[in-house]
Amino acid sequence: MIAFIDDHRGAHGVEPICKVLPIAPSTYHDHVAKRDDPEKLSARAKRDLALKPEIERVFAENFEVYGARKVWRQLNREDVTVARCTVERLMADLGLQGVIRGKPVRTTVQDKAAPCSARPCEPGLPCPGAEHALALGLHLRQHLVGLCLRGLRHRRLCPPHCRLAGIADRTRQLRPRCSGAGAA
Repeated sequence: MIAFIDDHRGAHGVEPICKVLPIAPSTYHDHVAKRDDPEKLSARAKRDLALKPEIERVFAENFEVYGARKVWRQLNREDVTVARCTVERLMADLGLQGVIRGKPVRTTVQDKAAPCSARPCEPGLPCPGAEHALALGLHLRQHLVGLCLRGLRHRRLCPPHCRLAGIADRTRQLRPRCSGAGAA
């Protein structure tokens, strides 16, 4: 936002732009003052400015393969006292990352082609996921007989108008009652 205000302040002025954007004019002016005079920066920001070239130097000298832990150890060997978490934060800020052995970890990837339904089931329409909810409920009831599972069947997962709601209601009767759960 600061760059946008810098680009358009000559044509419109700072205050009118700040009225439209969710930023106070004093925040913009404070940022510009700190950018122009580094002495107004906080102690942490000053330390970060001094450490970033050191981190980049150590990273480059070691063929850009060192991760945060090895960069931190090398800096401490060179008598640059710095915390490991600070090195991790600054390396992430600089976009530096060490080499990862093996294949990179891949988490679940969303299928962009699959339809996304954020609405609950409506009467007269098929209820996707009701079979899964019923199977989950039956599986839990089989394996957790000793526990009191009240209200396992959630109304959004299997609302009463779905065709499997009657089966789910009948499976509720199979659930054993807890002796210490009170009346009902």
